[in-house]
Amino acid sequence: MIRVLATDGMDKKAVATLEGLGYEVIQEFYEPDVLAEKVKDVDVLVVRSATKVRKPIIDAACETGRLKLIIRGGVGVDNIDVDYAKEKGIDVRNTPRASSISVAELAFGHMFSCARFISHAGYTMRNDEWAKKAYGKGIEVSGKTLGIVGFGRIGQSLGKMAKAIGMNVIAFDIFHIPGIEEELGIPYVEMDEILAQSDFISVHAPAVDGGALINADNIAKMKDGVVIINTSRGTNVDEDALLAALDSGKVRAAGLDVYAEEPAKNHALYSHAHVSCTPHIGAATVEAQGRVGDEIVAHITSVFGK
Repeated sequence: MIRVLATDGMDKKAVATLEGLGYEVIQEFYEPDVLAEKVKDVDVLVVRSATKVRKPIIDAACETGRLKLIIRGGVGVDNIDVDYAKEKGIDVRNTPRASSISVAELAFGHMFSCARFISHAGYTMRNDEWAKKAYGKGIEVSGKTLGIVGFGRIGQSLGKMAKAIGMNVIAFDIFHIPGIEEELGIPYVEMDEILAQSDFISVHAPAVDGGALINADNIAKMKDGVVIINTSRGTNVDEDALLAALDSGKVRAAGLDVYAEEPAKNHALYSHAHVSCTPHIGAATVEAQGRVGDEIVAHITSVFGK
């Protein structure tokens, strides 16, 4: 029997489908030292963002040679040593199409929250405050320029939503998809143009080597009163630089779903009055998890059969 270990959970329908096809599905999170033993006796390892699959885990799996497939239920695979796994003959796949709309919608939710103080104003009301005057200087999103850093599936979904409510949208990516500018009416521009022109900047890039995409130098190039949204990877934004810019007013507000350390430890940042924050829930919708489950099942059955 093919054994599937899902350390960060899996959609119930996907589990039922696999079990109906004769697979054994184990759902349990393990600390790294225990996981190193468990992977020796499974054929498939399914993870989300909580489980890190580094070289010691992969080396342990290779002791028996049973593990053939690692699946990341989500887009980014930076929590897996992908090249090393492939060198060892273990295939690595992800589910890039499943959560694009969900993450884009959350980014948009943070944009509205930052524009109209929704998160913090609601907090003050729950503390029995009626701070109407304090939140009387909201801004409209329509008519503003949105700069998208990272123009893959999520960035494209956000761009379509933004254009639908009347935003001007520009995008930066090191890879240019042929025909996408004409299809969506969203031009590629250089990073410095994103920084200089955007009223809102939303980051949708994978984690990069060499430091944060949004750092002190880049923040200095932005418009005064810019809004920064990050639903990609916490390390893409320099949290100290962002906090300083929030305190100075250079950055009007920030919407954050991801953090340099998770669970988040930077209390000064996530408790800031001008930060709209969520605990890494970008893909956490019923619809997205159903699609993730479908893609996971498709990957597994394509390798091991139905």
